Amino acid sequence: MDNGRCAGVLLAAGAGTRYGRPKVLAQDGAWLRTAVAALRAGGCDPLYVVLGATGPARRGPDGQWLVSEAPAIAIPDGVRPVWAADWAVGLAASLRTGLAAVEETVNYAAIMPVDTPDVGADVVARVLAAARAAASGLARAVFHDRPGHPVVLAHRHWAAVINSAQGNSGARTFLDGRTDIVAVTCDDLATGRDHDYPSGLAR
Repeated sequence: MDNGRCAGVLLAAGAGTRYGRPKVLAQDGAWLRTAVAALRAGGCDPLYVVLGATGPARRGPDGQWLVSEAPAIAIPDGVRPVWAADWAVGLAASLRTGLAAVEETVNYAAIMPVDTPDVGADVVARVLAAARAAASGLARAVFHDRPGHPVVLAHRHWAAVINSAQGNSGARTFLDGRTDIVAVTCDDLATGRDHDYPSGLAR
């Protein structure tokens, strides 16, 4: 088993059109803080958040990184913001930007969107352990037989993921073409459901 470092890459670049605002700002930044906490406590370090529709992060008077929105949302300490200038292309743009930002010395990357707030550290840790134990270095969470997040990718796959990512498919094109991804059942830990609409709004 390779116990090498795993970076946490939080995808939070979208405009959240159906939600009504960028999801990185949801609940005054609660989803951002929850996702960062899950990745950190689940074994990820360093941590990155990919921004897009909100513009690049800016430094506040005290030096803390802020998401550029009024009122500003503070990015948790120790998280490195990166900006996907081509975020409007879709999920693939933020995925490419996030993976490209990760240090070369990191062995794995755990990819997670900002809009799955009930995915906690226990899910991240379980999927990361499965990826480390797998010959392929690939694992993803599965909830009620449906693939979800996080997805953990060994470093040797990053270039292929970046090259295959298109539009809103993210890593799906790369993952769909493989049979060596460990599916990690996490039904007992979370729903894994992404939130596309505000609570109480009919779809």
